[in-house]
Amino acid sequence: MTLRLTLFTQEVEDFVLEILIDPETTFHELHRLILEACEYTDQGRHAFMICDEDWHVEYKIRQTDSGNLRSDEDLYLMAHTRIEEFVEDEGQHIAYVFDPQEKRFFLIELSENIFGKTPSEAHVSRRHGEAPPQFFTFTEEPDTPAVQNSEEIEEDFYGDEGFEADELDAEGFEFDE
Repeated sequence: MTLRLTLFTQEVEDFVLEILIDPETTFHELHRLILEACEYTDQGRHAFMICDEDWHVEYKIRQTDSGNLRSDEDLYLMAHTRIEEFVEDEGQHIAYVFDPQEKRFFLIELSENIFGKTPSEAHVSRRHGEAPPQFFTFTEEPDTPAVQNSEEIEEDFYGDEGFEADELDAEGFEFDE
């Protein structure tokens, strides 16, 4: 059997990858294929999240053990978890975190179970559009004005005159015990 996974993102409207993969393949192999197809580097802390039909996370499959799991949470690692353990029904949803720092992700759907065929290795069968950049780059000028040199600040700059002691509310500094 072969799984046809359709990968897309809400960041780039026309980007789609279709992946054909053996369900006995590990999530780590799928992770490597996605990184290669999108020309991304492996930054660690990537994860797959198995979701319900409303995209609510049910299980998380991590790249590494971060050591910060809740006591009631099971640990699933990509290298040791086969896709077939979690993905089997057409229409099933998965999210893949490709930028853990900014919490950006791809949405993946099992679009078809193909019976009678098993690919020799996982591969991208169809690609449309360009993947979003792996990391945000801030090239636009900020909306806030640049910091001025201290010599450029006028003499009547707020707070440069000091304060008058009689302007303080002494009651505001009292403590009740």
